[in-house]
Amino acid sequence: MGGISIWQLLIILVIVLLLFGAKRLRNVGSDLGAAVKGFKKAVKEEEEAEPEKLEKAEKVIEGEAQVKQEEKS
Repeated sequence: MGGISIWQLLIILVIVLLLFGAKRLRNVGSDLGAAVKGFKKAVKEEEEAEPEKLEKAEKVIEGEAQVKQEEKS
């Protein structure tokens, strides 16, 4: 009734296995897992590097901002 039944999923799985083969699907899964692992590692390294950037602020520039207003005719 509007959803995908278990039989439909099994038929799709069999068709995919016939088209690509088990070895190729295993390689795709392995590549996808490695990509996700690399992404998580990069995010973790970025989060760890963030506090170092904030601590290394060596020079603070102090000053005043002025706004110049134009006269309308």
